[in-house]
Amino acid sequence: MKLLIVNGPNLNLVGNRETEIYGQQNFESYLKKLRKHYHQVTFEYFQSNIEGEIINALQHAGLLYDGIILNAGGYAHTSVAIADAVKAISTPVVEVHISNTFAREPFRHTSFLAANVKGSVIGFGMESYRLAVESFVTKTI
Repeated sequence: MKLLIVNGPNLNLVGNRETEIYGQQNFESYLKKLRKHYHQVTFEYFQSNIEGEIINALQHAGLLYDGIILNAGGYAHTSVAIADAVKAISTPVVEVHISNTFAREPFRHTSFLAANVKGSVIGFGMESYRLAVESFVTKTI
């Protein structure tokens, strides 16, 4: 199985940024743990702070992967274009958020992606990614 993890803006700062919300572990070290635990899965990783680059990655990945795990960060609440890109590809996408977006500012309560993804995992810290991986490995999506 081949999965792509796409992280959006400011997620390159996880581990240093707002640690009370996002924790102290950076994503690269967490990805190493995922790779070790899921040796049967090939993980590729892409991060960008730029909306258009995320769209390009989704469009390109749409034909190459068994699934995509997408943490669009703040773009989940603002980007119709990323939501349209998810809708346009046939590869299943699971939306992930590290924090519980419903326990935060009201503008974070709406995800433009939600209607176009196979499922969402929200609020379990970095473990949100593992739960998304499980949904692909166990074929629950």
